[in-house]
Amino acid sequence: MATIASMHMYGFSLQPRLCSTRGRPAKITRTKPLATHDSSAHIVRTPPRFKELQQVLKTKLREASAAGSSASKKLLDAFVDSIFTFSHQSLRPTESNFAPVEEIGQITNILRIEGAIPEDFPEGVYIRNGPNPLFGALHTVNSIFGQTEDIWVEGEGMLHALYFNKKGEDNTWSISYNNRYVQSDTFRIEKDRQKPCFLSSAKGDPIAIFAASILNKQRFGKASRNYSNTNVFQHAGRVFSAAENDNPHEIDLENLGTICSWDVGGDWNMPFTAHPKVAPGSGDLVIHGFSFVKPFLTVGVISEDGKKLKHKVDLKQERCAFSHEIGITERYNIIMDMPLTMNLSRILQGAPFLDYEAESYARIGVMPRYGDADSVIWFDVEPFCTIHLVNCFEEHNEVVMRGFRVPGSILMGPTVLEHSVDEEPANQGLNEEYFSRLYEWRLNMKSMSVIEKYLTGAGIDMEFPVINDKYVGLNHKYAYAQVVDSQGSLAGGCGIVRPKFGGFAKLYLEDKIKPCQDLINVEYHHLGRNKFCSGATFVPKVNGANEDDGWIISFVHDEEINNSQAHIIDAQRFENGPVAKIILKHRVPYGFHGAFISRSTYKKR
Repeated sequence: MATIASMHMYGFSLQPRLCSTRGRPAKITRTKPLATHDSSAHIVRTPPRFKELQQVLKTKLREASAAGSSASKKLLDAFVDSIFTFSHQSLRPTESNFAPVEEIGQITNILRIEGAIPEDFPEGVYIRNGPNPLFGALHTVNSIFGQTEDIWVEGEGMLHALYFNKKGEDNTWSISYNNRYVQSDTFRIEKDRQKPCFLSSAKGDPIAIFAASILNKQRFGKASRNYSNTNVFQHAGRVFSAAENDNPHEIDLENLGTICSWDVGGDWNMPFTAHPKVAPGSGDLVIHGFSFVKPFLTVGVISEDGKKLKHKVDLKQERCAFSHEIGITERYNIIMDMPLTMNLSRILQGAPFLDYEAESYARIGVMPRYGDADSVIWFDVEPFCTIHLVNCFEEHNEVVMRGFRVPGSILMGPTVLEHSVDEEPANQGLNEEYFSRLYEWRLNMKSMSVIEKYLTGAGIDMEFPVINDKYVGLNHKYAYAQVVDSQGSLAGGCGIVRPKFGGFAKLYLEDKIKPCQDLINVEYHHLGRNKFCSGATFVPKVNGANEDDGWIISFVHDEEINNSQAHIIDAQRFENGPVAKIILKHRVPYGFHGAFISRSTYKKR
């Protein structure tokens, strides 16, 4: 029973193992999708030794249940300790900044800045989330059931924060830094025991995955860890850390301490998206949760003050489609029902728990904000895989959805790119199906027709989009994204790619390269050789007049000198160098999403 959290982060770790051969991808052998007319595809063929090892597991569980509650836990612990062995996974030299760092837990002053913090930059906190394995490394676990292993998105969540404060009568900038683990319930369990306890269940031998999930559930009440390592968001003046396998955790912004788990007064008892959206106009928070057991997809709306779950509805989906994001417009919630699906029965066939069913259907749903399953208007579209949306909005009779369309075959394209981001973007003769590209769907609510098209070319691979948050759910002109550095991602040889991002892109959504063509203009900000970014976010200028009045801020790591920085880039002078580089004393590993929390909007607890 593999975990949602172990599969969720953008698909990067879910790629087949590839080696580049003369600039071409290696052949990928894929399991036949379950969605097929061959009835035999639905027959679960029990792997050899499964019944034998299943009986061992049943016997131990029966013995544990026969004992008292405390004794049963000790019996299961003893069973796990006797047959399961944890070992550290090693990193290649080129992956050194994926390694975890020590927790600081207190604010430290920063004295070195190249350039200058703009005077009209807002006071506040830039905060980024990411995986940071608690015991120094991800683990591989061996037992009589086989082998399982963590995947790189599974480290416990660690927050990295930069504080921007003005001091004194002359309002000089004071910059400081802190990092701290998100203290989820499962984090505390392992911290108290001072050793890894949760058996890896993300990847490995089917029987071992099955056994790990059951034993985790029996020992700790959960099939896997609660990572809380994906995103940071703000609602009703409160700040939360989030990953979609658990409820968010409220964070004390002053010291990054974990205040509590947030289940909206006990009304939300299921997975909670890492990407909630604040509805334009109302200020309500639109959320969703997906699960590999029914209900497969649930949508909710939380009140503007964060105190009440105003709406909760099961959309009665027929399958568990991987749904990392939900879109919103002024009136609607936008649902993606993609053929990237989770299916427990595949594990026992030796196939991936999360897989792309290339022959299956895809559709996009337009749901009134407080609608139910019957109110959703579904549009059939070409099969697609989109992990991150840029934005959705209404325009005349159309609902427009834009996001990065990721190839279903490998989910991200860095394994086959042969150029670096500091070169001019060019197709270089590669098949366009291997690129993550900006895509647009126009859903006509009057004619019920769909127009879908690419908005960027196949010459460069982008992901992790951000916009000015004031325009979420509204028509807008600009978006920003991180650009994959293929050589940096591939450095070190074959295997599962840990993506590195070597720069940023500014997308001019209303500016075409040529009249009457679909492709839009894109500007690039290059970081330079062996410099990579993570957690970029848009910081609007105080009282800014235009949508792009503001800055992109991101953590950047220079691998040549092993130094971490934060770069501030003027969004209106995007191709220029950073206006400021904040030089950090501590290394910041590569991570996921970031946010900027203005002091004026944060309510101190």
